[in-house]
Amino acid sequence: MGQAAQRVRDDLVPDPLHAGPVPAGPPSLPRWRRWAARHPRVVDGLVACAVQLIGLPATVHAAGQLPWAWLIDVALVLPLVWRRRHPRAVFGLLAAVALVQWAVGLRFAADAALLVARYTVAVGQSRRVAVAAVAVMEVGVVLAGIRFAPAGDALASVIFLSGLVAAAFFIGTTVQTRRAYLGELVDRAARAERERDQQARLAVTSERTRLARELHDIVAHSLTVVVTLAEAASAAGATDPPAAREAMGQVATTGRAALAEMRRLLGVLRTDDDEDPADLAPAPGLDNLDGVVAAARAAGLPVRLTVGGRPRPLTAAMDATAYRIVQESLTNVLKHAVEPSAVEVLVRWGKESLVLQVSDDGRSAVGTGEPGHGLSGMRERLALFGGELSAGPAAPGGWRVRAELPVAEEQA
Repeated sequence: MGQAAQRVRDDLVPDPLHAGPVPAGPPSLPRWRRWAARHPRVVDGLVACAVQLIGLPATVHAAGQLPWAWLIDVALVLPLVWRRRHPRAVFGLLAAVALVQWAVGLRFAADAALLVARYTVAVGQSRRVAVAAVAVMEVGVVLAGIRFAPAGDALASVIFLSGLVAAAFFIGTTVQTRRAYLGELVDRAARAERERDQQARLAVTSERTRLARELHDIVAHSLTVVVTLAEAASAAGATDPPAAREAMGQVATTGRAALAEMRRLLGVLRTDDDEDPADLAPAPGLDNLDGVVAAARAAGLPVRLTVGGRPRPLTAAMDATAYRIVQESLTNVLKHAVEPSAVEVLVRWGKESLVLQVSDDGRSAVGTGEPGHGLSGMRERLALFGGELSAGPAAPGGWRVRAELPVAEEQA
């Protein structure tokens, strides 16, 4: 849990009269509060002793008349030790003892224990139980005010004692409300921490997926071109050395381009401040399609690029997505098309969408090897922008990949 939640938890450490389970206080709190939080039963015992000392003179005077008055006095005070664990039972027991005290005509200052028990009920119990406890005490207030009149007359005594009962009720409910509010703040802070961690994990997962797609597109396309050119150079080495040398030169060019893209991609993972700006160059876009087409032609594909419509500027992410779709589609033609005589790359700008289509007329070898991640990667890229992808056999033969990327006029 973060610092905000911890600060709220600091305020939740109970005061000595707090009812309910008591957690250990954090080190930032005063020593006495941390000690009280660790020893709640001892604190309750001290509260009972304090109430006993307050009422000791009256108890000594009453014991001179009735020796067993000590039993009633102890019965009024001792249950306070268990007030946190059993607040309603303790309050009910003290009310019963107070009724016996009233019946035998004894006056004890230790009756203050009822106010402590009343406060404990207000702090730790529901509002209905707290109001019921107030009603019980008001009955006792009326009885005590009429019989004992501690304030001089019955009416003044009832008003005075009712004020004490109301004070215990409102202080207890205020503490309960405050602690409920602080508890909600703790829960809210904890939820915020969890949501932040979840968002961070989602961001990491999304970034890993993006990097995996980029690496797949770079490695798959470049290695496919390199392998194709190397095989062509090997085949032409004995019969046509100049063609073999040209093919190997194209292998070197393609390899250097792949290394540059890999260097750019891995550059975003570095944290050094003295990065070479060349390492963080923008991702390739549709303006770089000529290079992809040239590499495919060098590898032996009869590629023709057609651009139609009015081009419009795209965001960097959308531009890179369009580029990668064409690149991956040409890579699939290199890998899976058997003896294609024509490969068409169509880039058509519409009013509301950009259509990218790569088709060939070769015999398809898709499905004869291990399934790859090219098509799924293209679908994932397009899904980020609400685009759609279709791929399948084309009439009268060959294979076609068609992607549609929403591009509204106002988006530019």
